[in-house]
Amino acid sequence: MTPPTELESATTETALLNGDTADLDEVPYDVEMSLFDHLEELRQRIFYSLIAVVLAIVACFWQVKPIVSLLEVPAQGVKFLQLSPGEYFFVSFKVAGYSGLVAASPFILYQIVLFVLPGLTRRERRLVGPLVLGSSVLFFAGLLFAYVALIPAALNFFISYGADVVEQLWSIDRYFEFVLLLLFSTGLAFQIPILQMLLGLLGIVNSDQMLKGWRYVLLGAAVLGAVLTPSTDPVTQSLLAGAVLLLYFGGIGLVKAIGR
Repeated sequence: MTPPTELESATTETALLNGDTADLDEVPYDVEMSLFDHLEELRQRIFYSLIAVVLAIVACFWQVKPIVSLLEVPAQGVKFLQLSPGEYFFVSFKVAGYSGLVAASPFILYQIVLFVLPGLTRRERRLVGPLVLGSSVLFFAGLLFAYVALIPAALNFFISYGADVVEQLWSIDRYFEFVLLLLFSTGLAFQIPILQMLLGLLGIVNSDQMLKGWRYVLLGAAVLGAVLTPSTDPVTQSLLAGAVLLLYFGGIGLVKAIGR
């Protein structure tokens, strides 16, 4: 893909200043590529993404003890046990793997954008940046919400429920399986407004139709809260379901704001 010349850039700017929006629906500097060229570029983007993930996992494994200590903070007053030889060692790999994916996710998104960008019109290109940025911000906001609100609420429920009956000695593998799953499921659930924006931009569903289906969304939020949370306590499920509803109605506002 060759960069635009000064003449082409000036022509585009003049067309936009003159109110010529037809150019926005055209693919700029379109160059025909064969199927093998597309596959080769896809292979290259996947390769770069895998390299980034591997490097991020190695870096996280090198610093896995501080990460483990950070994830243990919500479980105050609980002792963790290693119930089998090497359990903590394998938990370290699991924690490093999840942390590496999170750390490498911005670079992976960047590679996805580079792959799809040549086939987008000027109008679509103007929306790619805000959508990618919004997706990243919402994902990390979901991780923060799970860490600050969901995980402590779930753990407090379980600890207080059996406080007078059992001593809190937990398997470190089961604990991190619970925490990591809740973190990632919440991060994915926070992508709902981005999905709504895409549906609105593609003209599949408009804001009025989204608003009319609020009863189904209410039921869906309850089901989603039950499915995505690895615990069965009502507190965690209600918190996640409430967050999903707020995100959904916030997404309706965004779709309405862009005239859809």
